[in-house]
Amino acid sequence: MKLIENELYQEDLKAVAEFDLPWEKLNGKAVLLSGATGMIGSFLVDVLLYRNKVHNMGCTVLALGRNGEKARERFSYCFEDDDFRFIAQDINQPLSLPDLGKVDYVLHLASNTHPVAYATDPIGTILTNIEGTKNLLDFAVEHRADRFAFASSNEIYGENRGDVEKFDESYCGYIDCNTLRAGYPESKRCGEALCQAYRKQKGLDVVIPRLTRSFGPTMLMSDTKAISQFILKAVKGEDIVLKSAGTQYYSFTYVADAVSGLLTVLLKGENEEAYNIADESGDIMLKDLAELIAECAGTRVVYDLPDVVEAAGFSKATKARLDGAKTKALGWTSSSDLPTNLKKTVDILKHTEEK
Repeated sequence: MKLIENELYQEDLKAVAEFDLPWEKLNGKAVLLSGATGMIGSFLVDVLLYRNKVHNMGCTVLALGRNGEKARERFSYCFEDDDFRFIAQDINQPLSLPDLGKVDYVLHLASNTHPVAYATDPIGTILTNIEGTKNLLDFAVEHRADRFAFASSNEIYGENRGDVEKFDESYCGYIDCNTLRAGYPESKRCGEALCQAYRKQKGLDVVIPRLTRSFGPTMLMSDTKAISQFILKAVKGEDIVLKSAGTQYYSFTYVADAVSGLLTVLLKGENEEAYNIADESGDIMLKDLAELIAECAGTRVVYDLPDVVEAAGFSKATKARLDGAKTKALGWTSSSDLPTNLKKTVDILKHTEEK
């Protein structure tokens, strides 16, 4: 069964598509997004096309990605639709798409977002968050976009210095910039600063949703984040492998909630502001997360030291909980509790063809 045909997945799409938002802002508009085949981007594409179908929104979705074959497989259900267009594009190269005319919303969702990619492609990681962001910002200015959204990360907060329990949007933690692993958070910070520069110098309307560690059935099978590896083991009925003591205390967000939060910030957020997309119901220690996922699969948790490549890509933060009050003030709420969403993810992936 393809993911889009899964009943549980369809329920998620409907829930987000019916979320209380000023959807009329997207009626007849053109939305361009990078990272279209990624975990967040692919779910967002599905939501917009679902709403087009059910509510006749007439929103044109311009999906950017590097791999046309992968996109055709993922979006086979809509690839020939008039309101969907896939554009093969390496965003680290300038975008030259003069035929598009005005594009109303531009969302930069593409990024390396897992440890092995940080360790094996540090240059690509940095450039996507800086050069890729610049290229999309230039595109947004050229095509007179009403709003630009830069998907940032909880990692921009660095390490918790012990002075707060949760990170709000004004917190600036510690990052040792003279390390390989710093490439991702430092380039995300630079990407945010670049957005503010374009806002000031070019008059571009900008919002910055900051995502937590996300999971869900649209996750890539190649994802090496801890939670993704736990889920993939559970889908295969294997023991969950924990490569540390598991005392790291993080915020996690289900992909449907991440996308509803992203849309909330896009459609209701204030120009120049950053917003944490997080709910305290998703805060959990890594060892407890592993136990929850093992329980879903009927397996157990085992401990194993990481290899050198894996260790190089691991976050050094031991506590990274986000304060989501600012986004909640816009009317955003999470859909369900963490155990429910973990079980749903495992159940969906067990009955889905590998993407």
